[in-house]
Amino acid sequence: MNNTVSPRRTDAAPITAAFSRSGIATAIATILLTIAMVSFKPFQPAATTVGDGGDIVNQLGFGSLGALSIFSLAAFANPRVVSALFSPAFLLMIGFLLLSAFNATDPDAAMRAASFTLIGILTMATVLAIPRDADAFSTVIAVAGLFVIGLSFAGLVIFPSDAMHTADSIEAEHAGLWRGVFSHKNIAGPVMACLSFGGLYLFRRGWKATGVLLFASAMVFMINTGSKTTAGLVPASILVVVVPSLFGMRLITPLLFALAMICTALATLGIVFIDPLKQLAAEHFPDLTYTGRTTLWEFVGEMIARRPWTGYGYNSFWGTDAVTSTAQPFDRAWDVRGIVHGHNGYLDIAVIMGLPAMFVAIWAFLIAPLRDYMRIPLRKENIFLGDLFMMILLFTALNSFLESFFFRRADPVWLFFVFSVIGLRLTARFPLKASNPD
Repeated sequence: MNNTVSPRRTDAAPITAAFSRSGIATAIATILLTIAMVSFKPFQPAATTVGDGGDIVNQLGFGSLGALSIFSLAAFANPRVVSALFSPAFLLMIGFLLLSAFNATDPDAAMRAASFTLIGILTMATVLAIPRDADAFSTVIAVAGLFVIGLSFAGLVIFPSDAMHTADSIEAEHAGLWRGVFSHKNIAGPVMACLSFGGLYLFRRGWKATGVLLFASAMVFMINTGSKTTAGLVPASILVVVVPSLFGMRLITPLLFALAMICTALATLGIVFIDPLKQLAAEHFPDLTYTGRTTLWEFVGEMIARRPWTGYGYNSFWGTDAVTSTAQPFDRAWDVRGIVHGHNGYLDIAVIMGLPAMFVAIWAFLIAPLRDYMRIPLRKENIFLGDLFMMILLFTALNSFLESFFFRRADPVWLFFVFSVIGLRLTARFPLKASNPD
């Protein structure tokens, strides 16, 4: 996405092109995306947080990642692209993040954790900004995706007790489910879903063998994570985005996106906070609790009402005295004192940063990307790439109604969400060419 469009497509560049300026930029982007997914501590199922600010490995690793990203943007990216990376609303959300860190119970620790989040955002922005053209970007997706999937499959053979959930783990009910290089199946499943979208993108661009391989291997792994929500959202995301595009009706996609988000919000949070829907669910669907999440959301709603404007601060709610010191009613499905997040990303933004931040997030993360999608130039490469980002955005945005990953430092699901938001912004503003010979 580093240059403007050129209608001419050339034959494959020779091997020496790998050592050209464009080849180096592509290699760096591939490394950055791979590390963003794998992290510096793969096969660590015991980890309960992502990118702990007090871990020396992550401090050195992600510090180096941030430095490499800054260098790459300065050396390889088009200044016009760099200046367009973040919307004003996105920058405002970063402001809310920093404000919530200052508002934390331990500001120093919160700022260290927030720095990992900012490095993760910067890394994904770099992955998008430095590839020179669509072929370079496709190479990044193919190499990074197949490497991560291959490493995850290899882990099932070499490190089976680490690459899948076991009966002696904390969540014994997940025994036998795959997680690969990731810490949990609920991270592995969504990441594989996003990589399957990458495979579909490659296939549509004409990289048929590579696209099929990436799509099929990602789907096989995703299915074995046992995530029913992910398995249902993947085909839905493809249908909502790709099918209208095939028939030249791309403007239907934002409408379907908005409809899906509204319906999901009503079906999840609506049955907790809107009395008529709550009564309707109690009467006709008494067992609809999303495995106990509804009682958890009720608790979060009560806590938000106590601090609606500022929230409790970054890293200052779950696992802190604000939660652990609360009484546990005997009829509550989950013991909130041991929960690490609210299993709803939108509520977690509100409880950490306040309701104003949640409303800004809805604009920055959902409405603005939809507007960008509608503004994408009607050129083949832009359409294919825009559809990739929209599939990732739709999938992750819907998934966040049941899971929580917003601003979770280097969580790969959060990074793919950032990837889609920034990607849509760039795709709408810069015509993309297929290839660009040196």
